[in-house]
Amino acid sequence: MDLVPPNNVQFQRVQIENFRCFHEWQTARLAPLTFLIGENSTGKTSFLALLRALWDVAYSHQAPDFRESPYDLGSFRDIAHERGRRGGRARSFSARFQTHKHGVGTDGVTDFEVRFEDRESFPFPAWRRIASGDLWFEASVSDRDPLELRFGNSRGRWHAENSTLGNLLSKEQGRLWLTAQLLLMAVASPDNSPVQQSAGVGTPFMKADFDELQQFLMQVELGQAVRPYASAPVRTYPQRTYQPGRPSRDPQGKDVPTFLADLHRKEPQQWEGLKDQLETFGKASGLFDQISVKPLTNAAGGPFQLLVRRFGGRLKGPHRNLIDVGYGVSQALPIFAELLRPDEHSLFLLQQPEVHLHPSAQAALGGLLCATAAQGTQVVVETHSDYIVDRVRMDIRDRNTKLGPDDVSILYFERKGLDVRIHSLGYDKRGNVLNKPPSYREFFMEETRRSIGL
Repeated sequence: MDLVPPNNVQFQRVQIENFRCFHEWQTARLAPLTFLIGENSTGKTSFLALLRALWDVAYSHQAPDFRESPYDLGSFRDIAHERGRRGGRARSFSARFQTHKHGVGTDGVTDFEVRFEDRESFPFPAWRRIASGDLWFEASVSDRDPLELRFGNSRGRWHAENSTLGNLLSKEQGRLWLTAQLLLMAVASPDNSPVQQSAGVGTPFMKADFDELQQFLMQVELGQAVRPYASAPVRTYPQRTYQPGRPSRDPQGKDVPTFLADLHRKEPQQWEGLKDQLETFGKASGLFDQISVKPLTNAAGGPFQLLVRRFGGRLKGPHRNLIDVGYGVSQALPIFAELLRPDEHSLFLLQQPEVHLHPSAQAALGGLLCATAAQGTQVVVETHSDYIVDRVRMDIRDRNTKLGPDDVSILYFERKGLDVRIHSLGYDKRGNVLNKPPSYREFFMEETRRSIGL
């Protein structure tokens, strides 16, 4: 099923080596909706942090910050895999990732690879490679050597060395697309171009090769303009009265009340649309039936309150302040609002969105995740909730969602000694989990067995 809007990018496959608890190359299949499941301390949060870092390598102006909230993986020494006293610590860690974008070329598949090395305790993307169809290019930069760029296709291979470009790239912290633009600069003037033919290749660099590279850059730059949204496992504590703040995205959802109030005041039609969606999922989860914004003054930018209301059969209960209706509502509201807001991200990285939600609300959240992924937004969820996963499984079985079996992936993280292995699982049309190892669901079932005395 074609769930991806034109020019939107989705991660399809990720491979990692020597990253945190992952020693040998591990492969993970990503889908429109992907669940990360496993015991504590098996690398699920680290995997989410890596996905955002890989996005930054490919699409951002800055090298990734592995200490940025809500993930703090520490310095290079904390991130590179360690094999104990005898095995030592890896000198680098690597990742490969594949994306697919509809409407680009013949298949829209682009392969990326990056190797991070220690730069004053900072993980620096010292070597990068991009390939799409017949075209590829590589870039490497170190403290001593100048920037080296390599470009190739079926006709030949070329490379360029230029210390000026290398200095510029270092200042820009290693932007991948900047590397490609620098390569274009290097080959744009044939008379004084620093491009050289690789040894053994006798094919000159032609205008057609330049045009091919330029077209490639135009293709890969389209889409995925909005940075992934990453949520914290525990959201901000509710307030009785809110003072409008700066509406910048926050992993703990601190910005959501201000966003709702601004939408209520400035964009009443958009507010009514979002309000209807919030109330639909509020009813499905059993958390609330109505939500409203109550300004406390007529002045723009004045204080306000968030009110919710629950119905009791034919009786409509009173409007209550968000702080008075239980912690679950305030914890769920930022997730609901982020998934439904009109300027949504193309990739969501969610840590345990079920925190403080009762079982039926967790199941309803599973339905919301399905609906979000079915609209073309990629969602990756770290969860310990069997209710969320089972709701998705049953929705696929009962065809209550636009998602098909291939549109959902389960990544099961299994500890093996000092390492962790990633199992890529999926569903069949009946909702059965495929390719599950013997240990799958043990972490789900252990407490259940204990509770019934087994």
